[in-house]
Amino acid sequence: MIQIISDSSADIPEPLLEKYHIHTVPLTIHVNGQEYAEGIDITPQEFYKEMAASPELPKTSQPTPARYAQIFSELSEQGKILCFTVSSKLSGSFGSANLGKELSGNSEVVVFDTEAASIGHGLQVIKAAAMAQSGFSIDEILSQMNQYRKEMKFLILLDTLENIVKGGRLSRFQGTLARVLRIKAILHNVEGSAEMLEKVRGRQKSLQRVIALVGERCTNFSDRAIGITHVDNLSDAQFLAQELERRFHPKEIIIHYMGATIATYAGQSGLIVAF
Repeated sequence: MIQIISDSSADIPEPLLEKYHIHTVPLTIHVNGQEYAEGIDITPQEFYKEMAASPELPKTSQPTPARYAQIFSELSEQGKILCFTVSSKLSGSFGSANLGKELSGNSEVVVFDTEAASIGHGLQVIKAAAMAQSGFSIDEILSQMNQYRKEMKFLILLDTLENIVKGGRLSRFQGTLARVLRIKAILHNVEGSAEMLEKVRGRQKSLQRVIALVGERCTNFSDRAIGITHVDNLSDAQFLAQELERRFHPKEIIIHYMGATIATYAGQSGLIVAF
């Protein structure tokens, strides 16, 4: 059977990891002078507290080629391997996995750049794992994945611009002004990168705008899943899920906490909707 591997930034709920036998390779988080393996040494909720207390933006680093080589070698006798990584525009995980493939000497490994992040990455992994369990060949899975990746959309709603200020991409004055004016930023995916799309005043208006943007980007959800991840903001995630279900009737909706890797950029109460 084809073995499915993903780096930890895919933010896939644990029950789905177990259901589809998905192997994960952790990214590393550096915050407040400490180093953690994502999903192993620190939970999302613990990370949110550390992030809020940190005067500097936490740093993330991709799994090392040696770590990828290790898991590729461990699984080499169990069949072909399909490894999914966060967008190569956002992290070096894709390059590291390819180096790990060379180090392992395992020619049965295919490394796939999802060109997405968080649950946008995760939805692709889940779809591939479900196909693998159903007996599809690796070529059939890759054909579906190439099309799914091309169609994948995600929207990022930033409730606060604090982490953009900490990262030096916005001045402290601009960040304060945005907070006073209740400015919420909406980003979208462009060829594997996250780019600014709109700025909206007010939390409720920004949520409604995200719902409208989902409808503008896809008209038929009958065979399409929607994923929502959040940074300690379950109430807004559930509100989005209820409204998206009511309006678009998707195949399923997955809600989960956003892991440390992507939460570092989304900031407190940030949301991602992928479909």
